[in-house]
Amino acid sequence: MAGDLNRVIESVSKEKGIDKSIVINAIEEMMHSAARRTYGADCNIESRFNAELGEIELFEIKTVVDTVTNPAAQTAVAEARAKYDPEAQAGDEILIKLDTATMGRIAAQAAKQNLIQHIRDAERKQIYNEFKDRKDEVVSGIVQRFERKNMIVNLGRTEAILPEKEQIPHERYRQGDRIRALILDVDLSEKGLSIVLSRTSNLFLMKLFEQEVPEIYEGIVEIRQCAREPGGRAKVAVYSKDGDVDPVGACVGMKGTRVQSVVQELRGEKIDIVPWTDDQAELVCRALAPAKVSKVIIDEEERAMEVIVPDDQLSLAIGKRGQNVRLAHRLSGWKLDVRSDSEAEDEARAARASLNAIPGIGDINAELLYQWGFRTAEQLGEANEDSFEVEGISPERAKQLIHAAREWVVTKRRVEEERSQAAAESAALAAVAADGAEETAVETAGDAAPAGEAPDAEVKS
Repeated sequence: MAGDLNRVIESVSKEKGIDKSIVINAIEEMMHSAARRTYGADCNIESRFNAELGEIELFEIKTVVDTVTNPAAQTAVAEARAKYDPEAQAGDEILIKLDTATMGRIAAQAAKQNLIQHIRDAERKQIYNEFKDRKDEVVSGIVQRFERKNMIVNLGRTEAILPEKEQIPHERYRQGDRIRALILDVDLSEKGLSIVLSRTSNLFLMKLFEQEVPEIYEGIVEIRQCAREPGGRAKVAVYSKDGDVDPVGACVGMKGTRVQSVVQELRGEKIDIVPWTDDQAELVCRALAPAKVSKVIIDEEERAMEVIVPDDQLSLAIGKRGQNVRLAHRLSGWKLDVRSDSEAEDEARAARASLNAIPGIGDINAELLYQWGFRTAEQLGEANEDSFEVEGISPERAKQLIHAAREWVVTKRRVEEERSQAAAESAALAAVAADGAEETAVETAGDAAPAGEAPDAEVKS
């Protein structure tokens, strides 16, 4: 090795952004590998970097013994005293400096490859340590190339991949374009360093708002929940810790400048910003905006809501291909069943009629049961009478109503079965009569003379 090795180490360290000690260890390992190829694997060899000389020194280590049994690793006391150390004793270790110039071309080439690999591994580890702490950050890069619809992005010191599923639909980028994305995952394995980016993550949208809205960055305004269909529409629920700060206004900005910056970055994705509230029914109403809601019926056990909207607001509440109600569901976490006023009235009328049909129930009890969520006599009949609780109906009366509903359901089903059976019998008789008529018609046609033939007549000679 040349005496200017110090300059080489300094240059590689700066170019690759790697600590000098890592480069020195790689070079020592390289020389150690080359020496073992030259002198044999049995030799105990050590490599050391001499900073003063600017070179790697190689030493063969031998143990001083009285009787040599392994010449590759041992030397006799007499030989050690004569050649290396006059005061050598049995059990000492002697370091014998080797001549690096004697190493062959093949060994040197292998050492060079080993050095390159070591530096690459060290560089990967260095980059991994840098990016592993930047997970969930938004980074900017240059589109390098495309591999099977996956986008390879140059982040400066390394490359990252933006998989097809993490790309916003219908977005088009060309080689050399600048792109921003969220670091979704950073992994270092035997195959190498892998940095995965995303532009479809909800967190990417939240981070963009954090960069554009100082109140979010400072923690005054929080994004409590976010739901999006990348490239189409997104809904963001925001909350302010300061009563004097309007969270929606802060996110929208003067004349909409802040939200428009985010929309432009997402290539036109529409963004609805709604104020967060702990009242879940109110949150759903806000999430369904711009549609107006008439009434909300909550089912706590099923975590579901029946949302009633005016007839002319139904299509607006559902949205194009159901997009608006889907996003409202994701934002609130509740199952949503959106219905129009007329549809709800029709169902309510049918439900009340079903409950009123139970003998002895009365209009008041039927209305109370309807208000508590019962829609049919069958539902009431299936209720558990031991745990039945409806405000305004005593436990004794509840049991009577449940038994009456069950008897009514049995009677109703029996009548329906009898009607069904009678209809089936009528259909069967009609089919038999039709078959008989068809057979009679066939026989009559057989007895008649074939068309175009005259009746039998005498032949006179």
